[in-house]
Amino acid sequence: MDWQGQKLAEQLMQILLLIAAVVAFVVGYTTASFRTMMLIYAGGVGVTTLITVPNWPFFNRHPLKWLDPSEAEKHPKPEVAVSSKKKSSKK
Repeated sequence: MDWQGQKLAEQLMQILLLIAAVVAFVVGYTTASFRTMMLIYAGGVGVTTLITVPNWPFFNRHPLKWLDPSEAEKHPKPEVAVSSKKKSSKK
């Protein structure tokens, strides 16, 4: 799953869970049944999980292009800047 696929999965999850919650609340309220509301919401969570958790092909539309190991060796690695001044602790 690429970065855009992760973003899409997150957005789908939020939208589908919100829709499931609204539908479950409306049905539960109109039927005056907490059990029905929870079952509908649990079904929505299940459907959301089936849609967003597997690595479906539409989550891989923008694959990353990695450097070959031989190409990566040609480029210097960045150096970490170390500051020589340290804060003195006053007591």
